[in-house]
Amino acid sequence: MVLIFIRIFAEAFCAFFVYMNKYIILFLILLVLLPLSEGLGLYAQIVTDSIWSAQVKTVVLCRGGVEGESPVLSLGSEDRLLLRFDVLDAEVGSYRYRIEHCDSRWQRDELDPYEYINGFEEEAIEGYNSSFTTLTDYVNYFQYIPGKHSQLLVSGNYVVTVFDQENPDSILFTRRFYVTEGSLKADVAVVSPYDGGSVRERREVDVTVSENRDYRGDVPWPTLNPAWCHVLVQQNGRTDNMRWLPFGGFEGSSLCYRHKPENVFACGNTFRWFDISNIRTATYNVAQIADYGGEWYATLKPLEDRSKANFIAEEVLCGGMKVNVWDRTNKQTEADYVWVHFLLPMRYPFMNGSVHVAGELTNWCLDELSRMEYRPDLKAYTLRLHLKQGYYSYQLLFVPVGETEGATNVLEGDHFETPNRYTAFVYYRGANDRYDRLVAIGRSR
Repeated sequence: MVLIFIRIFAEAFCAFFVYMNKYIILFLILLVLLPLSEGLGLYAQIVTDSIWSAQVKTVVLCRGGVEGESPVLSLGSEDRLLLRFDVLDAEVGSYRYRIEHCDSRWQRDELDPYEYINGFEEEAIEGYNSSFTTLTDYVNYFQYIPGKHSQLLVSGNYVVTVFDQENPDSILFTRRFYVTEGSLKADVAVVSPYDGGSVRERREVDVTVSENRDYRGDVPWPTLNPAWCHVLVQQNGRTDNMRWLPFGGFEGSSLCYRHKPENVFACGNTFRWFDISNIRTATYNVAQIADYGGEWYATLKPLEDRSKANFIAEEVLCGGMKVNVWDRTNKQTEADYVWVHFLLPMRYPFMNGSVHVAGELTNWCLDELSRMEYRPDLKAYTLRLHLKQGYYSYQLLFVPVGETEGATNVLEGDHFETPNRYTAFVYYRGANDRYDRLVAIGRSR
């Protein structure tokens, strides 16, 4: 009897082992690959311009406190960036910021703080003012970065993270900025596409990288080696269609990045815009504005599908924004917040993609916060944003299902006359370098 029991137990155990064998093997493979994948950076987080708190609004990071100036510093200069943001709360909070260095793909790298900053990488935000005579209570915070007793030591990509002093794990938002050496020079030319196709809808962006004879910095001069130089091009402030350009050959001692499919961009159209600086009456592209229940509401004029319309030249910000108030003195604390309603009439919704409002007003993010919702009862796409008084420009981008890059041809149309701004970032990482240097920034004229 005992032998029969032992035999049954042995057969059951063998059957169970055969059944579980594949799962055991999978588990062992995962144990081996997880540490390896972390070492290779496969789980590294890419830093974006993100807001993690619904109470945080109107985050601006600009050079010298001038709105519209790109957050770019020159290595060794005494320039500072001014960080401003609002928190929708009547009470003053305690917040801190932290500066970190990133690689060219916006992943935090291995540099220790003492290697990229002389001073404090983390400090308290000391400047603030409460709102005055506004329906929406908020506190406007401001801070120059880096602090007056700190200096950035290396070029490259940086991110500033703002968090609650009482709860360091509670991140309010992140904002990216650049520090450039200027050791190389990047010339950006906007020309007709090399392939000759759709010349009225697309433009080619060519970049030439050469030595900067005026460079007097302390960092070693980069070698013009295409294996160590990498060029990234950005159209206006968009992040969804940024391109790494393939090397196209030498021109003398210069590196040329041109005549490749990656160099060609759809032109889009003149940016749409509206002005809510005046809340006493509806002004530019605003159909109605009024206060209800202690808050301001503005309805924009119905948007149009411009994909088949003729191009109309107009001087507007290329997706930018400017805080402004018409009848007050201090725009930072006396500008109110307005619920802005967008309406795009359309008989039927798109079944193969989504529509997004893109620009600084949505942090250039093509996410759920910028996505327009189709309302069958209105036969229109709608979106509501909570914005501070001022001037805003934007575009409507269509994002096909399964893709991340927005298309302009669906609702905006593409016109070669569109005055887009192109910026080229030149990164350099030599054989013995431990970080990605930002050796040049070039802009189209």
